Amino acid sequence: MPNAASGFYFEELSIGQVAESARTVTEADILMFGAASGDMNPVHFDAAFAATTRFEERIAHGMLTASHVSALIGMRLPGPGSVYVSQSLQFKRPVKIGATVTTRVEVTALDPAKGFVTLSTTCLIAGKAVLSGEAVVMVAKREG
Repeated sequence: MPNAASGFYFEELSIGQVAESARTVTEADILMFGAASGDMNPVHFDAAFAATTRFEERIAHGMLTASHVSALIGMRLPGPGSVYVSQSLQFKRPVKIGATVTTRVEVTALDPAKGFVTLSTTCLIAGKAVLSGEAVVMVAKREG
């Protein structure tokens, strides 16, 4: 069971363990992510420009979608105290403003020698993948 301070300990994790969350992408999310990251690409902010692209309308930053994975890992599985080692990402479809993104992480491998956990990472909209990848995170072991 995770605790608020440190999430799951390595010994509490098992292959197949899953966490999910859902979040609707808002205009405010786009504005705040652009401000925080410095990514002011007009495909995210300028409707007239975005209309000239293959997407035909404004889309969310790909890394904003990826940040949903980071939030789920950092807050739920393995949770607080876990630290990223690596993350691979494949962006499969655009995410439009107003879309509800369901994010899923699943434990796929455990490395007891290093305390590393490998997770498959997926973001979906209406059951279709918009992002997939794999994360490796460092997780604290129980002392003693």
